[in-house]
Amino acid sequence: MCDRLKILQVFNKYSSYGGEELVVENIDKMLSPYHQMDECLFSSDEWLKQGAPSKLRQVSLMFNNPRSRAALKAKVAQCQPDALLLHNIYPVGSPGIYAEALALDVPVVQYIHNFRPFSVGGTLWLGDRVAEESLQGKYWAEIKAGAWQGSRLKSALFAQVLRHLHRNGWLQAVKCWIAISEFMRAKFVEAGIPAEDIVTLLHPWHMIETEPDNEDSGYYLFLGRLVEEKGVKVLLEAWEIVEKEMGSQCPVLMIGGEGEMENEVNHAADNSPKIKCMGFVKGQAKADLIASSRAMIAPSVWWEPLGLVTYEAYDHGKPMLAASSGGLSETVTDGHTGYTHTPGYAMELAESVIRMEALKPEQRRAMGREGREWLKINADPDQWRDQIAGLIRSVKAR
Repeated sequence: MCDRLKILQVFNKYSSYGGEELVVENIDKMLSPYHQMDECLFSSDEWLKQGAPSKLRQVSLMFNNPRSRAALKAKVAQCQPDALLLHNIYPVGSPGIYAEALALDVPVVQYIHNFRPFSVGGTLWLGDRVAEESLQGKYWAEIKAGAWQGSRLKSALFAQVLRHLHRNGWLQAVKCWIAISEFMRAKFVEAGIPAEDIVTLLHPWHMIETEPDNEDSGYYLFLGRLVEEKGVKVLLEAWEIVEKEMGSQCPVLMIGGEGEMENEVNHAADNSPKIKCMGFVKGQAKADLIASSRAMIAPSVWWEPLGLVTYEAYDHGKPMLAASSGGLSETVTDGHTGYTHTPGYAMELAESVIRMEALKPEQRRAMGREGREWLKINADPDQWRDQIAGLIRSVKAR
């Protein structure tokens, strides 16, 4: 066994638990048996509770938070890490984390979950399109759209924070960037990150040990946040088309999740017996829903970094109907592990559903098996563990 690495994860938790926090936790679980893992955590809730800095003081701290830098310095002194593994650092951590890493001469490996530090809102999503110009530091569209916390004023402030970060050269602390898809890697290179400094490393996945039993109750399943960028509007429009085309033979669409478009989803369910809203589902209830579905759907209209819903579908031997958006285009092979459609095109998604319905059960199962095989090859935890350790060792050796 190779020498144990000392890795310090740095993460500013969001106000609500989400996918990024889950990834941070999983990285710790996967690496801690083999390496010394420590963490330096901040929380957005720190600025919401009693005793938090004043709003005016928070504005200043967003650019460079001395308290966060001191916390990092103390943690580095305590555990002497070989590298910092950075995730989200906003707003409490602040870009000062990069400056402190430079001062301490500790290399940073930046794990990319979204489009920060090249996007005000993190997603580049404006409500009706992707703000590709933000990759070149042109943030006006995101500011106008109130991309951060729904506020133009806050978005303008965050844009200044990003400009401050780039202008001061603090990103020189990052010796390696980890992209979770080739699409994300290409976009960060487009934004100015040297191609030799960024590598692609797909998320790992611990698969269900037993082979799926091929249960199929005939419904299609969407699981995710009920927001515009996830393609919820496209999904509902597609089901209207499918219902018109197939009539009583139209399959049921099950929708699980919460978000700002809940009213639209509930309205659609009230007006169609072919749409059912499940609310937020997790744990065994979620696993059972996937296991009994015919296929899963990811109609995202934004640049999806990867899309773990594809992993979930394949794990249960289910085909995917996905938009060819961002990283989803790398995980779903049209005609083999499911069907793809142009992002935003409800008619194409409807056609994918109708094509899936026309297949024989064995053909659908074959797609699911091919997806599961893709998952075995591309998301093997042992391979991922060796790869990320190798990246950190190479950074350490520089």
